[in-house]
Amino acid sequence: MSAAFGECYDPSGARYGIPTYPWRMAPEGLATRRQLRARGLRPGGQPIAAQVMFRSRRRRFGVQVGYLYRIDRALPVRPMTPGRTAALAAAMLARRTCPTCRQDAGYCIPVSLGECVTCAFPEEQRAA
Repeated sequence: MSAAFGECYDPSGARYGIPTYPWRMAPEGLATRRQLRARGLRPGGQPIAAQVMFRSRRRRFGVQVGYLYRIDRALPVRPMTPGRTAALAAAMLARRTCPTCRQDAGYCIPVSLGECVTCAFPEEQRAA
């Protein structure tokens, strides 16, 4: 058993407060939010049942955690209502509209630029 495995394996929850398993070693009947969503489910207000822990080079402390929920307690995803659909469409239109030229760019405006590429780099657009 590697040191990383021993550090992440705590099925009783004595070390971390909730049962902890290494990556891909969680028992059946538990799933992450994304796994629940792929099945058409949501946690539905239930508490976190366990966690998976794995080493990550991208994280500052080298450990990343994924929370697990019980599948049998999960609820179905709420259906999309016409009001929610309209609100989502309006929000996406606002993200695509350039504040400078007030036109729909056809893509989400990059936050780093704050305007469409045509307005951000006009000299490059004239050259092309």
